[in-house]
Amino acid sequence: MTTAPPASAGREGPADPVAAATHRDPYPYYAELAARRPIYRDDGLGLWVAASATSVTAVLTSDRCLVRPADEPVPSALVGSPAGAIFGQLVRMSDGGRHAVMKPAVSEATATLEAQVGESARRWAEHLAAELRPATDAGGLGDFAFQLPVYALASLLGVPAERLAETAAQVSALVRGIAPGATPEQQARGNVAAQDLIETFRERLAARSTATGESPLGRLAQAMAWSGHDDPNAVAANGIGFLSQAYDATAGLIGNTLVALGRHANVSAARAPDRRYLNGVVREVVRHDPPVQNTRRFLAADGVVGGQSMHADDAVLVLLAAANRDPAANPQPALFDPHRPARRAFTFGVGPHACPGEAIATTIAEAGVAQLLACGVEPARLVETVTYRPSANTRVPLFAPDG
Repeated sequence: MTTAPPASAGREGPADPVAAATHRDPYPYYAELAARRPIYRDDGLGLWVAASATSVTAVLTSDRCLVRPADEPVPSALVGSPAGAIFGQLVRMSDGGRHAVMKPAVSEATATLEAQVGESARRWAEHLAAELRPATDAGGLGDFAFQLPVYALASLLGVPAERLAETAAQVSALVRGIAPGATPEQQARGNVAAQDLIETFRERLAARSTATGESPLGRLAQAMAWSGHDDPNAVAANGIGFLSQAYDATAGLIGNTLVALGRHANVSAARAPDRRYLNGVVREVVRHDPPVQNTRRFLAADGVVGGQSMHADDAVLVLLAAANRDPAANPQPALFDPHRPARRAFTFGVGPHACPGEAIATTIAEAGVAQLLACGVEPARLVETVTYRPSANTRVPLFAPDG
């Protein structure tokens, strides 16, 4: 079924569900979609759109819905390139038996990282704040948000401290190079960065401490070997995947938490040093203004999904942010409530492809925001000039310099 845009669309609202990700306030639009068009065909975009909590859950848990088109497991622009070699080995971008067998290995490494990331994030947040001076430099604030997740995780994966800045730059280039719509120049830089990252992680795998399983990367190598997939290229790719997946999402979570602290009268930046309070704020940001707004699925075969008859190769835009604002999932969804009971957030997915890294992202974001506030960043001033980094699926604030 195809219908006209909701009443909230137009000059003030987003042009479409993809443009919503970086609109100044897409949430009334999302709420109307969830209420009036929980799942529908958008002929303008050429895909299905799932918006309600029920529809989003149906798509993400359907065995007919794949994370990649059946005939294009690696984006055509990346085939045969170093970036494509990484993409093709990522467990999170695979389906079927390979995913089922290998995801427990990634989850085990994730649990190892989760146990250690708090201390690492606090250490590197302090280091980056001193180096980048984010309280007085808007560019430094942006660099802080993007670099912190790479520093915190790469150091735990065995990358030496003196190579962390270089690694963060490489991850940035890789992420930009594999993004849909990347320019040829961005793709070229991404491939150079991909090859460098592969070499770095192969080196770490060869190091004794990693090979014996004493680091999260070593745990990943051991767990993948136990699953029958001991290809060092696959291990390296999924180690790199921890960094690339955390890059935009965690930067967005840090920035959106600052926006929440500056924008909501019932949220106090002065209370943020209380880690339990800040944890509640960050977790509500995950629901209320998430860094990942949508994802996609692709039909493997004809069938009914979410009550709609779909065809093989149909694409579905899954509006995670809209499902978060569905009152069927969260009563009074527009209210920002750090103490919200029984919170349901779809931001990190549900079903077999749910991301196991939510605790890692929130822990890094908490450490980053706490350090930013401690060094003098003022959220109330930041929200006066906030815009969003261009993207089809992530919501990452950009803060302009004063004046």
